[in-house]
Amino acid sequence: MKFKGNKNSLILPAYSWLLTILLFTTACEQTFTPKPRGYFEIKFPKREYQVFDKPGYPYTFEYPVYATIVKDSLFFGEKTENPYWINVEFPSLNGKIYMSYKEIGKGENNFQQLINDAFKMTYKHTYKAEYINENVIATPNNVHGLFYDVGGNAASAKQFFATDSVRHFLRGALYFDAAPNADSLAPVNQFLQKDLLHLVETLKWR
Repeated sequence: MKFKGNKNSLILPAYSWLLTILLFTTACEQTFTPKPRGYFEIKFPKREYQVFDKPGYPYTFEYPVYATIVKDSLFFGEKTENPYWINVEFPSLNGKIYMSYKEIGKGENNFQQLINDAFKMTYKHTYKAEYINENVIATPNNVHGLFYDVGGNAASAKQFFATDSVRHFLRGALYFDAAPNADSLAPVNQFLQKDLLHLVETLKWR
């Protein structure tokens, strides 16, 4: 018997049947839920300290044995004001504390101006900061100042300034050689915050 109709009329039902099977199979599959983003686990070093007591410097303090002290001749491309600017570097954690020292005097280095400058340098991060907590520094070594805890994707989450209000003014800021990311850097920031606080608590003037 010869079929006189459209040959495609035999093919369409087969395609419809196959499509029904595929839709049914897909509907039975479990819904895929993407996993939250994870970060590499960081192994932190054992916390031990050593003394920075280099002759000629107007300050001493304790810093971690897993850090190195590097004299800073340039601060973000500009020549430092004096030879007492240093960096406390953490090679294994890809971080660095920039420490700038100024002797309190007249003009731009008067006490109130140095306080204002430290305040401005911290609060310039407010456009990315979720919060800025200020904690008062006061130690038996005549060290006073503020410790700043900056939340959010700010370039520097931990900063401080310390002074005797008469001669010495020291400012520190922790930076990482990485794009600011509050989530991924949170464990390292929390770990190094204790080291920054220890540095300030053991700071002594000369």
